[in-house]
Amino acid sequence: MQTAPVGHDRASRRLSLWLLGLGLLAGAVYLMATAKTGPVDPTEVQAPQSRATVVFNAGMIVFREGLEAVLIFAAVTASFVGANARRKKPVVLGAVASFGATVLTWFLVQALLNAASPLGPRLEAITGFVAIVVLLLVLNWFVHKVYWTGWIAKHHRQRRKVLGRVGFSATAGLVALGFTSVYREGFEVVLFLQNLELKSGSGVVLEGVAFGLAATALVGVLTFVVQRKLPYRKMLIATGVLIGVVLVVMIGGTALSFQDLGWLPEHPTPFTVPVWMGSWFEMYSTWETLGAQVLAAVFVIGSYYAAERMRVKAPIARGEQPARRAEAPPMLISEAA
Repeated sequence: MQTAPVGHDRASRRLSLWLLGLGLLAGAVYLMATAKTGPVDPTEVQAPQSRATVVFNAGMIVFREGLEAVLIFAAVTASFVGANARRKKPVVLGAVASFGATVLTWFLVQALLNAASPLGPRLEAITGFVAIVVLLLVLNWFVHKVYWTGWIAKHHRQRRKVLGRVGFSATAGLVALGFTSVYREGFEVVLFLQNLELKSGSGVVLEGVAFGLAATALVGVLTFVVQRKLPYRKMLIATGVLIGVVLVVMIGGTALSFQDLGWLPEHPTPFTVPVWMGSWFEMYSTWETLGAQVLAAVFVIGSYYAAERMRVKAPIARGEQPARRAEAPPMLISEAA
């Protein structure tokens, strides 16, 4: 009697968990879309974010995802040297195509949201909820570990397979490799920005996108053209902290939307939060909004320390060698690593 490989079982469990998560997310979105609103008329509640906050949030989201795309692409193309240097061109073409696909995805999602416009204020709450769920996943250090091990390792395996092909099959595989190494980051950006676009409009969001793309382009030029050894790990940590701030801000605004719709109770605090903190950081004088922001911060920080415990302390307790973080830029890591 044959048994399935351990790797296959692990991949099946992971796929099942993702499908379960997507099903729960879809169910939550459906419940919000069909739920009744409370006695408060959300059209009468105005709590606009400052323009600078929206620009910063959009720019930071784009830059963070762009930085990860640069690092993944650098890791994937690191071994395209010597005789394989000419095969890098289809990979670059695939990455460029992924940028165009991201733009197309933006317009498709915009069309979907326009079709859902009869939902009114519920649509803003739904987009905020989806963005928060994705941000929590991105900032969860357990998921991040899977991302940088499983996702990049998968691309390395695919690259080795493609390099063994010839003709059109090889070219198509290389294009697909470049496309998939970048598009996921673009898709995440599209999801993140929808709530900001609904709240503040396309103009101010695109301003932030422009800043984020400019910063990403600078990192890309320094990485691939100038061949500079940038402090990638420190950059990831710094942008991770800033994205954590974006998450806390976004949760405050979404919690307020839930209160406006009557989906979340509202208990005033004995102190008054200054108006400017609501405009800049979506912090308001209710226990529910402030509590949601605190819980989000605790979740992200707690997942980091829990992941560190699994990475270092747990292996030591088992008498094993703890994992070590790579300090070199991805393009300098050998294929064997």
